[in-house]
Amino acid sequence: MEKKVEKEYYMDFAIRHLWHKISRMYNQKANEYGLTISIGFILLNIDKEGTPSTQLGPKMGMEPTSLSRTLKTMEEKGLIFRKNDDVDKRKVLIFLTEEGIAGRRVAKDVVFNFNEALTANIPKGKLKTFYEVAERLDKTLDNELNN
Repeated sequence: MEKKVEKEYYMDFAIRHLWHKISRMYNQKANEYGLTISIGFILLNIDKEGTPSTQLGPKMGMEPTSLSRTLKTMEEKGLIFRKNDDVDKRKVLIFLTEEGIAGRRVAKDVVFNFNEALTANIPKGKLKTFYEVAERLDKTLDNELNN
């Protein structure tokens, strides 16, 4: 007979449940500034010297079509601009505009404040254990994806 396990005991349920809440919270904060969570994460991942758009997708786990659509929206909002690389003209770099830099500051503050709230409410030893578990989850996922 198969053992019945409550959904709360499945790790992937807990992770999905928490990420959904975190995502909703970030989207609420982003909406206050006319942004989305995706835009906020992209703003945080663009380097001062420019970032190739081909690096953003894998870095953020976004599909190319979603990334292209989001970058187009960001360009229309005046948050980013694109420029061909001076050395390799085939490479397109993404840069932040002044408005994009301001949006990046907001995104950074939101992420920092959330992390401050977490560290204030979770003992250091438990946080250390959390990061150890997260690292093992990451390695397990890498193994599953490569099999």
